[in-house]
Amino acid sequence: MVQDLGQLKESPSQTAGPYVHIGCTPNFCGIDGVYGEDLGVSMVNDRTRGERIVLTGQVFDGTNTPLKDALVEIWQADADGLYNSPSEMRGTADPNFTGWGRQPADQKTGEYRFETVKPGRVPFVDGRLQAPHITFWIVARGINLGLNTRLYFADEEAANGEDPVLQRIEHRVRIPTLMAAKTPDGYRFDIHLQGDDETIFFDL
Repeated sequence: MVQDLGQLKESPSQTAGPYVHIGCTPNFCGIDGVYGEDLGVSMVNDRTRGERIVLTGQVFDGTNTPLKDALVEIWQADADGLYNSPSEMRGTADPNFTGWGRQPADQKTGEYRFETVKPGRVPFVDGRLQAPHITFWIVARGINLGLNTRLYFADEEAANGEDPVLQRIEHRVRIPTLMAAKTPDGYRFDIHLQGDDETIFFDL
């Protein structure tokens, strides 16, 4: 006899927080002994090639309030435009650069901070060079699915003007939401989930 599966209902969708921090950044949550350090905390060492930069910013909700429980991940090429990935066929990426980082927002200020290098240019699928950029993934309480966006560098005007992804954005007035502003030690990139300054998110 075939079992009636009608009683197996889909469970409600759940948001990421607060358990995402326990699973992804246990040391940050005060849970010792899982990892020596939380995965993704360190992207560089003293032998990493390229221009060292510090990325800072906050994730803001629709009321312009910074989220204090956001978790941010980044993925980028090294200074030569090569990814630390088995699928990278153009050359060997810098072995002293992870290319991937994960940081929780500060629970008082909501600010995230990454120590990394400015990435080189990588080719688009059709071979055209993209501007230097960093891919961001954001998750927090109230976000059912992680949000994907990109950071571009405001001081790379020529490269940004040629970038095939930026060229495809129909509403040109929103492109500044993807630009990181220069700071004394790196760049600042604030992410707005809603509102007049809503950041462009990509459906990946």
